[in-house]
Amino acid sequence: MPEIFPRVCARFHRAVELIGSRWTGAIIQTLLQGKTRYALIRAAIPDITDRMLSERLRSLESEGLVTRRVVPETPVRVEYELTDKGRSLERALKELSVWAERWIPADAPGPAAPVSIPAPREVMAPPQRHDQRPRIRAR
Repeated sequence: MPEIFPRVCARFHRAVELIGSRWTGAIIQTLLQGKTRYALIRAAIPDITDRMLSERLRSLESEGLVTRRVVPETPVRVEYELTDKGRSLERALKELSVWAERWIPADAPGPAAPVSIPAPREVMAPPQRHDQRPRIRAR
């Protein structure tokens, strides 16, 4: 007679699907460093497209893991920050990092090496991507 395994917990499955979506872990790991702007998240995850980053941030916001705050300045500034619910993933993600250090080879294919992220207040303008033309700001 075949063994019958218990059903996978629906909550566990939902959590793994949420956090396991491509780029989501990297976005959360970046936001664990504190409140930041879109351009800095984008710079920290070099291989992510603007469309994918926008989609993931919207998804994380709808799940209650991230808050989006529009600062009414000229130009308008948008900041992202983890909620308490999002920050509560820190321990689990640290454990996953420990596991990855032990079991994933350093030369395994994947995203580029981590980039240091300056504090949001220290950055004057978002980094230029090679495929963008420089913007001229009116004074």
